Amino acid sequence: VIVGVGIWFTIAYFANTAMVRAATGARPLTRKENPKIYNIVENLCMTCNMDMPKINIVDDPQLNAFASGIDKKSYTVTLTTGIIDRLNDDELAGVIAHELTHIRNHDTRLLITSIIFVGIVSTIMSLVIQMMYNAFWFGGLSSRSSDDEDNRGNGLSMIAVFIIGALCCAVAYFFTLLTRFAISRKREYMADAGGAELCGNPLALASALRKISGDPGLNNVKRDDIAQLFIIHPQHFAPGMMNFFNSLFSTHPDTKKRIEILEQF
Repeated sequence: VIVGVGIWFTIAYFANTAMVRAATGARPLTRKENPKIYNIVENLCMTCNMDMPKINIVDDPQLNAFASGIDKKSYTVTLTTGIIDRLNDDELAGVIAHELTHIRNHDTRLLITSIIFVGIVSTIMSLVIQMMYNAFWFGGLSSRSSDDEDNRGNGLSMIAVFIIGALCCAVAYFFTLLTRFAISRKREYMADAGGAELCGNPLALASALRKISGDPGLNNVKRDDIAQLFIIHPQHFAPGMMNFFNSLFSTHPDTKKRIEILEQF
């Protein structure tokens, strides 16, 4: 199991760039295609003395952006065509500064690692549940057809072991999710603060967040683990009793709170 998980983790860790691009439909943005975006990114990178990341674009008329990657070779800032067209230069600088702060703080590396671990734990839990299901039906039938009490006892013991394993996996998965979400929320606030400091205009970033929240793009991305990288998650909160559970399991803090904090700078 350890060897299998290690191989799985290694492949997913180093193939994350291709996975993210495939899930979002992103493509490289050339300097010739949009020199304005390149100039904004270059100026911000020179300001904070960091290497310039790759720039990708997603053909989506709505607004969103995210950073990804695990090292200097794979660090990438991705923007939708909608956010480029509908935000002014100051607001774009605030959004890009936010994403660059994620890279500087190694948030993308941490989040991608957590995404992989959640996937591994989830798969192992599914396998244990499937084994428990098979043991219950086939083991149970075998025990009923045999008069040997030892075989019956062994079958029940096996089922008990699988139940305990399933419960342990479920608890591990639950706390892994909570940890990932708590980390994500905290780091979004830190990226907002760092982005506001880097671009020198917290009100521009607040204005950008307000516009993005009104029409967040990348709704076609079906993988929630990828969607947690976005500056604003495209999934809306549900009203009423579900609001508590959504806030508990949300990877992003409430956008209104983020805007209020930025406006207090």
